[in-house]
Amino acid sequence: MTNEPFRPRRSVLYVPASNDKALAKIAQLSCDAVIVDLEDAVAPADKISAREKLAGIFAGRSRSREMIVRINALSSEWGNDDLVAAARCEPDGILLPKVDTPRDLLEAGDVLDDNFAPDSVKLWAMIETSKAMLNIGPIAELGRDPASRLSCFVAGTNDLIRETGVLATPDRRYLVPWLMTMVLAARAGGLDMLDGVSNDFRDLDAFARECTEGASMGFDGKTLIHPAQIEAANGAFAPAAQAVAEARQVRDAFALPENNGKGVISLNGRMVERLHLAQAEKLLAKAAAIGA
Repeated sequence: MTNEPFRPRRSVLYVPASNDKALAKIAQLSCDAVIVDLEDAVAPADKISAREKLAGIFAGRSRSREMIVRINALSSEWGNDDLVAAARCEPDGILLPKVDTPRDLLEAGDVLDDNFAPDSVKLWAMIETSKAMLNIGPIAELGRDPASRLSCFVAGTNDLIRETGVLATPDRRYLVPWLMTMVLAARAGGLDMLDGVSNDFRDLDAFARECTEGASMGFDGKTLIHPAQIEAANGAFAPAAQAVAEARQVRDAFALPENNGKGVISLNGRMVERLHLAQAEKLLAKAAAIGA
């Protein structure tokens, strides 16, 4: 994988490209990333005008947080034009909805290459269809090839519920197997994995519980639909102080001269391997990025 600086994605807020008031507030928000949305949050009659706003939205933007564009599905009447327009803005990423197979990402990558989008423009993939779940292994494997641009999966839980008819419960019990499969596939492909949205932004206690559960399942962060959800997501997906302290101990122990080249060492009465060192370094990089 690349040696790019770590960027936290604890809280990733959808903002409709058609909502000027919400767009104006982005700079004041504490979310890690923003997804400028051309898809679900924009009515069909407003799709073209929303796309035409992209250049202005990205003009002179700060690089302090990631800015992503979610386009309409490439199979839709707006998708291809959305993709070209987004590429010209050179966002940090372009989120593709309704991804079913690896080919969907490869074809989008070809369009970016043909339009001379720099390598810094990554692809994010919504995992929100039955076909995506059945093909998730091969899709995730693209993450091991930098030429594919794929860097992140996003759970599209609302669409999965709608398509499959599975019962939506507060504890998401019937979604959990699919969510865990997404996390497993993302890790196999070296990708970040973001949890789906919580629709009731007024029930912040329930949202906080969902964030805690998502973090426990291994998600890197959560997609949000309202700024009121940012604080809970940032807290739940940030490394705990004790975990940071333990990670420092692991890193410092492996740095000792007597442990140079060792694959396994003893630390505080337990065996610690180099895989634990890699985990510790990733956690410390996340903590440092959040602190910065």
